[in-house]
Amino acid sequence: MVPRARTGRLMTAAATPAQSDPDALYRDRAQLARAREALDIWETRLKADPRDFESSWKIARGAYWVGKHEDRDAGRRTLERGVAAGKQAATLQPQRPEGHFWGAANMGALAESYGLRQGLRYRGQIKEALERALEIDPAFLDGSADRALGRWYHMVPGLFGGSETKSEAYLRKSLTYNPNSILSRFFLAETLFARDKDAEALDELRTVIAATTDREFEPEDREIQAKAAEELARRAKDKR
Repeated sequence: MVPRARTGRLMTAAATPAQSDPDALYRDRAQLARAREALDIWETRLKADPRDFESSWKIARGAYWVGKHEDRDAGRRTLERGVAAGKQAATLQPQRPEGHFWGAANMGALAESYGLRQGLRYRGQIKEALERALEIDPAFLDGSADRALGRWYHMVPGLFGGSETKSEAYLRKSLTYNPNSILSRFFLAETLFARDKDAEALDELRTVIAATTDREFEPEDREIQAKAAEELARRAKDKR
């Protein structure tokens, strides 16, 4: 039997590397404090080396997650950090999709936080960054640029360039890279509802709920599955 004091020291020693590894911390992002700690580490690294591409795009990715889980004012500040980091990454490596994509993701979340009227000011920058990511690597993150553009066309009013028809086309294109994408299918369901294709949309929601989560994006997938279940329950209640 290992003495208790010795066990405590062994546990502390084993925990130290994980705590200093931002990638390990970020994998545990369902605990928001871990994601914030990872962000702090990447930002420290980027300050030490402003040409650190990996830290810059990971800040943008992390800021997107953290900012969406904070209250409005704090979230906007975090998302603005993500926009800046994404632009820095895109400047450092313009032929890589990460900076373009995650910068656009942060701008999209900012736009949603401000509401339709103010949020529209981001629409051009978002679309341009996503189209650039799509041009560089259509398969990036299993068609994430197509998915995000599909969402863009759904969220932006038709007067300003939005189109539910184009939204559906982009979302279906994203599913050619990963037919099991929970997020793509959830967004597709919302677009199908907007197109009065309710039966297809309900099928998509059921598929989302029954799907196996992606190990790399499990926290995001579980949140989307919960939203799908709520939406399905709400629509069932409305039919009674």
